[in-house]
Amino acid sequence: MLLLPLAAGCGEDFHPGTARFGVDLLVDKAVASQLSAFQIAVLPNGKQRNCTDLQRMCLRSQVKIDELLVLHDGKGAEGRALRFPVNLTGTGGTTQDVSVEVPVGRDYALVIEALSVDNPPQFLGSSCNRLPEVNASRNDPILAEPITLTSVACDPTIP
Repeated sequence: MLLLPLAAGCGEDFHPGTARFGVDLLVDKAVASQLSAFQIAVLPNGKQRNCTDLQRMCLRSQVKIDELLVLHDGKGAEGRALRFPVNLTGTGGTTQDVSVEVPVGRDYALVIEALSVDNPPQFLGSSCNRLPEVNASRNDPILAEPITLTSVACDPTIP
């Protein structure tokens, strides 16, 4: 099981109309060797989304790519999904910190997918989280739902 606490960050925006969220990814050492990356995507109309269904297989096979919001990372990369290569640190449980800019708005679903080391990557599992509101100023911290490992034969890569 992967535990992914999501903590909202504050500070200056990199892009107008967005707010930055810091994401702390906690990974059980036993599964760390299976991971190549984490892919983060945000969908509008979060209340209408069934998180249980979204977590069963690749997000790519369940939604149209243009439904996903455009995100930015802390380095200026932009995409409908952002991929963060595994770069774990720490002892015991391993961690990774990433930063994501999300458009200011209401009622989002945040999906974090774990990608395998295979080529092409395979879906290992995902976490679906509600973002009721993203403010231009300070945002309350959010604790991400854990990822339950669920290997499904699909390529989760979102261009």
